[in-house]
Parts: sequence; C-alpha cells; structure tokens
Amino acid sequence: MVTKTKAEAATLSLNTIMDGDCIEVMNSLPAGSVDLIFADPPYNLQLKGDLHRPDNSKVDAVDNDWDQFDSFKIYDRFTRDWLAAARRLLKPHGAIWVIGSYHNVFRMGAELQNQGFWILNDVVWRKSNPMPNFRGKRLTNAHETLIWASRGEASKYTFNYEALKALNEGVQMRSDWVLPICTGHERLKDANGDKAHPTQKPESLLHRVLVGTTNPGDVVLDPFFGTGTTGAVAKMLGRDFIGIEREPAYRAVAEKRIAKVRKFDRDALVVSASKRAEPRVPFGQLIERGMLRPGEMLISPRGQVAKVRADGTLIADDVKGSIHQVGAALEHAPSCNGWTYWNFKRDGALVSIDVLRQQIRAEMS
Repeated sequence: MVTKTKAEAATLSLNTIMDGDCIEVMNSLPAGSVDLIFADPPYNLQLKGDLHRPDNSKVDAVDNDWDQFDSFKIYDRFTRDWLAAARRLLKPHGAIWVIGSYHNVFRMGAELQNQGFWILNDVVWRKSNPMPNFRGKRLTNAHETLIWASRGEASKYTFNYEALKALNEGVQMRSDWVLPICTGHERLKDANGDKAHPTQKPESLLHRVLVGTTNPGDVVLDPFFGTGTTGAVAKMLGRDFIGIEREPAYRAVAEKRIAKVRKFDRDALVVSASKRAEPRVPFGQLIERGMLRPGEMLISPRGQVAKVRADGTLIADDVKGSIHQVGAALEHAPSCNGWTYWNFKRDGALVSIDVLRQQIRAEMS
C-alpha cells in the first residue's frame, strides 16, 4: 500500500491512501469510478471549553482543528462541495453512506437531497457502551445516525438483503444497530499511549455496511479516511478501497494497520444471495420442458388440489390463474408465493415445485 499525492491521483489507484484535501483529490479522480462511498466527515461539534469527569480528570474530547468551523454557513459550504465531488465519482448505480451526530447529520441529509441523491434509509447506530453525560444537563448521547442514499432515484444500488438477514440470525435486519464503540484492543493508540484518532469507528459497523451494500471487487472510497477502518474492513472482505487523508499522523497509523490485515479466502467472501437477484423462471417453463405435464395435479399444504394446464396456469374448482393467484384464492389471502406453496407427487412422496425451479436456475448459472 502506497500513499499518493493529489498529483498522482489523476488515475484511479486502488488500495492506496491519497494525501491531500478530500475535495481537491476527489475532483482529480475519474468520474463514475466508485461503487460505494463511506463518509465520516467532521461533525462540527462546537465544543466550548474543556469537559471534566466528576473526579476532575479531563475528557479526551474532539477538539481538533479539522473539526473547527467558524459558522454554519462555512460548514454548509464545505458539506455541499464534498458531496458534489463525491456524487461525481459514483457510478450510475452507486451509493453513499454518511455518518454524523445531531450536530451535523440533518444538515447533511438536506444537502444530499438538494444534490439529487435518493435517501434509502437512515440507520441509528445505538452504542451499547456510550460515554456518559458528565454534566447531567442533557440526555446521554448514546447513538449516531447513518444515512444510506443511492446516487439517484433510478439507481439500481446493491443491497444484499439475505446476507444481512443471515448476520442477524435469520431475522430481517432493522434500521437500529446495537454495536459497541471502539475499546480495548480495537482502539488504536499513538506512541504516547493516547487515542490515535478521537472518532475511530468500530470495524463491526463497517463490516455490516460493506457486507450489506457492496460485493467482492467493488471499489469503496472513504474521503475522511482517518486511521483506516474502512480500508481495513474492505481489504478483509475482498473489496478495493481508496482512502483520502490529509493528516500525516493518521495516514501513518492507517498504513501500518492495513498492512497487517489478512484478506479472507474466496469461499469466505461469498455471502447469501438475494432471492430477487436470482434468474426469473416462469412456471410455464416447467411444463414446456416436461418437468410437469398438463393435467398433473399439484397439492397444497392443506391437501387441496389444482390441475396444471398447458399454458402454465392452474385450475382448482372454479378458480383459475397463476400458481400464486390460485394459492392465494384457496387460502383467502391477499397474496401467496406459489413456488413454496405447491407440491407434486413423485414416487409416492410430496416434492415442492421449487425444487424444479432450482434445477433450471442451476443450469443457468
């Protein structure tokens, strides 16, 4: 991995950290070259004075120069410029994740919509181990907000629904994520034993984002690279990354960190595919190919029967229609997945018609 200057960034150089202002560097990269952007910009916390714990020890708060903006107007201009540069870099079906706190996330959300991004979800990252509110004058700030948006309303963005469901023990992934902040061995330290970066994000957060919304080989850009969490997780998951970071100390930590990361083997990179992404197989194709015959009877879970017709429709009593329509009518339900509802008999045993569909799909792959 090599650190690149802005002048060297004119061509897309993957798995590198680029040195320079994020807006200038992004504007120097080829348009339409990135699949996903994960952005953790300055939050503009507007902190006033030092913060101390009850024992009078000083809290290591975010008071770095890069988080200082003189006014909301200046911060909004900065947000507008970096988001415009980011949108130019995204492929037509690309997407972006931004993360922030109540100080800035609403301003970013408005600007995303102003520029034509299409907001898909907001996600609440609920911290299982948040820092307490030492002054006792407000609620403990226990979450941050992520916004996931496609480049445009018509973009066919990546969403690995089944993979996220598998991560969540077979339950549909929700938009509230309970994950811990960086502590212990994951928290990177500098030579003095202090935090290498005050807002280092946990790898678990990036793992969920990248598994859910990218595929192996995709290009992921992080314009506020910091100590390289995005790059480290991207490398593990077989994604290519581009980092932009102007602070030499952060770049040094990120380079050392990513150099130690081992990429998962190819089999481990495969995630559960979305059923919607699988090739469509019309039920009529089973009849055309002789896998089912006209006049053959299909059987429902409750023992009701329907006759297969030559055009791929079914008839049961006075109900005619597709495998889905007839199933829904028999169940008095608004809809029905006929592929998992109907069975046929082979050698005295009931077999799901979906077995036949999967046989055809296997031939297509």
